[in-house]
Amino acid sequence: MDNHETGENSGGFCLSGKEQAIFEAGIKLGALYHQWVGTPISRESAGSVESAIEKSVILQPFVEEIAVRLDRSLMKENAFGYSELSGLMFAVTIVTRVGFSYCKARLAPSDGYPLMQVVECCEIPPVSRN
Repeated sequence: MDNHETGENSGGFCLSGKEQAIFEAGIKLGALYHQWVGTPISRESAGSVESAIEKSVILQPFVEEIAVRLDRSLMKENAFGYSELSGLMFAVTIVTRVGFSYCKARLAPSDGYPLMQVVECCEIPPVSRN
């Protein structure tokens, strides 16, 4: 395995695969949030925006899965016929993998706040060749 697969860094300190998978999930969700909030959107364009976000994020290192849903009920047209994407519209689930460690995290509204949370982490033992 190379550094890309293991998540090993060259900074002289060592994170476990699980810690690196958690970091990767958090950094991806934070980047997604800040990149897309404010995007002009409508109920008609929401599906293509969901797809664009998924196709963009899945390209990044360590991302195994991503699902994006936008709450269309929060999309209120302004005088020009569109809404702006807000953090409360996001329902995102992401799975990152570093080596044999997985992290599932999400971005979803919680008590009026777009909360990012780690849902679960696990390590899959390598298959023995014996």
